[in-house]
Amino acid sequence: MLFDKEQIIDFLKSLGKNDEAARADSELPDKVDTDKDRGLLEKFGVDPKEVLGRLGRSFGL
Repeated sequence: MLFDKEQIIDFLKSLGKNDEAARADSELPDKVDTDKDRGLLEKFGVDPKEVLGRLGRSFGL
C-alpha cells in the first residue's frame, strides 16, 4: 500500500510524536510503500493499519 509522506507525518503529529514526525519528514520518500519501507515505518513506530484506520475515520469510512 502507498501513502504520501505527509499522511505519515500528520499521523505522527496527531499522536504527539513531533520529533519522530520531523525525522520522518527528512528520511521518508515522498511516496511510502508499506512493504518496501516497512523498516523505516517501524523505526518511527508507525503501523500502516493504524494510519489506514485513522484515514478511514477522517473520510467517514
